[in-house]
Amino acid sequence: MKIHQLSLFLENRPGQMVEPCRLLAGAGIDIRTLSLADTRQFGILRLIVGDWQNAAMLFQNAGYVVNVTEVVAVEVADRPGGLAELMAVFENSSVNIEYMYAFPFGRNGRAVLIFRFDKPDAAIELLRFAGIDVVDSVDVYNKVS
Repeated sequence: MKIHQLSLFLENRPGQMVEPCRLLAGAGIDIRTLSLADTRQFGILRLIVGDWQNAAMLFQNAGYVVNVTEVVAVEVADRPGGLAELMAVFENSSVNIEYMYAFPFGRNGRAVLIFRFDKPDAAIELLRFAGIDVVDSVDVYNKVS
């Protein structure tokens, strides 16, 4: 299952993270996970939120450059070697991992990672064939107790 991620382009200077967080808080939109990458002049704030469509509109209306991409959430054994086993699925494939980051929830001794693949449908097929759980968007967008 593919999940919608928002990417905001921010200037790389102090205080730039405050306004996007305030906008989401004011609209009652929950941040499920995020990643911040930087270069010397700008940063890319990647977010998965509870209501991505309204968040995208909110950011655009506030003047942010917003990009919506599809990412894949994958469960991995939360133990030494768990990630290595997952990476082996792609070792001899043509699927490239563009980037990945951790998701702050897990279940039943399993961690969740967010992946941006160059070929997401092929990646999902490989993962499922290997018996690896691809997390449903409902689990990601909503809080799990």
